[in-house]
Amino acid sequence: MLLDLLQYNFVVNALLAAIFASISCGIIGTYIVTRRMVFLSGGITHASFGGIGIGYFLGFNPILSAAVFSIFSALGIEFLSKQTEIREDSAIGILWSFGMAIGIIFITITPGYVPNLMTYLFGSILTVSRLDIWLMFALNLLIIFLFVAFYRLILFVSYDQEYARTHKISVNLINYLLISLVALTIVLNIKVVGIIMVISLLTIPQSISNIFTKNFRNIIISSVVISFVGVFTGLVFSYKLNIPSGASIIFSLVIYFVIAKIIQLLIYQSSIKRQSKNFNLSK
Repeated sequence: MLLDLLQYNFVVNALLAAIFASISCGIIGTYIVTRRMVFLSGGITHASFGGIGIGYFLGFNPILSAAVFSIFSALGIEFLSKQTEIREDSAIGILWSFGMAIGIIFITITPGYVPNLMTYLFGSILTVSRLDIWLMFALNLLIIFLFVAFYRLILFVSYDQEYARTHKISVNLINYLLISLVALTIVLNIKVVGIIMVISLLTIPQSISNIFTKNFRNIIISSVVISFVGVFTGLVFSYKLNIPSGASIIFSLVIYFVIAKIIQLLIYQSSIKRQSKNFNLSK
């Protein structure tokens, strides 16, 4: 069945998108979870809707305009929370709502046919274009290069920024760079699972990995694998049950998370029983 489906270009694009989304979300998601930036990432995700609206109004590719808008939103949140007295959660809330409002306004005043936004809100991996694939591929190369070249610096900044500053590391520059990568990763993966659920692809695989390992590098590698398995499983469910691919992907990942927690519980109970047995033998 899979070989038959591979005859269609949109299926090949979907599989390539699944691979590239797994790599980018696996790496960037590990940074997000480690820095506890899930709420910040959610703000960037929803703010990107403003870029989509502007893109439709000006006749640009919505993904490209959303990428630019998201980067400025991410940098704005980082600047407002660090350089002003505005709290980070307040800055996120302001730009979150502003981006959504801008998107709705520009889509409403766009002349002619109002576009179907379901693809951007809830995702449709089967609609990923060849341009989207190339953009995702370029993003993956950039992320892999930066994380390989500056792995130790990113590790220091992720876990202890004060320690990094004592070693003369330019923490602010790295933060601005990484928050821009977060914004790009979010936007370029919108078509895979949508604005509403892309944050799940950046957190659920990492949460599953974190159950079994605390090592930063191991979390990255296992998150990439789990992401791909979840996306592929979701595609199969979507095809078999004729349901939206974005929701199916997230549903699959949640099921894997529940299975991982059950396995963790069983391991913990087994460990308790073993310790209790050893304690009784020692008596």
